[in-house]
Amino acid sequence: MVQPWSPATPHDRVVLEVLLAVRAFSDAMDRMYGGMKGDMDMNASDLSALRMLIMREQRGDLVSPHDVARHLRISTASTTKLLDRLTAAGHIQRRPHPTDGRARVIELTDLSRRTFFQHFGERLQAMRGVADRYTDDELRSIARFLGELGEVLAT
Repeated sequence: MVQPWSPATPHDRVVLEVLLAVRAFSDAMDRMYGGMKGDMDMNASDLSALRMLIMREQRGDLVSPHDVARHLRISTASTTKLLDRLTAAGHIQRRPHPTDGRARVIELTDLSRRTFFQHFGERLQAMRGVADRYTDDELRSIARFLGELGEVLAT
């Protein structure tokens, strides 16, 4: 059994405070996505796939069905079913890869972007309002911290 960690130094107390804040933030994100899942009539994997596609699109990355399977850690058969559902609902389209004629890429539809941002846009504005309270240097530190946390959790 893992024993609870008891902070012994002032730095340990700040670390604990940060970790508790991360947990609270994660819980808030779970509740928000849970609500969006119901509003958009999707299951958790469908919504996770759309979030992944939005993030990759913003970076300018192409997304293959294999990328979706790897990101969601599901089988290729499950990925095919998921992509079929999202296609039938009008959220994605499959297109030929621009340079590899044998491969396919997955793209969001305009309907999907509008629906996602209709549900997330107001919260995104509020989050930007919070970010505006911090200096550029503070935001870089926060971004680095969150990026490193994401890397640790992805393994």
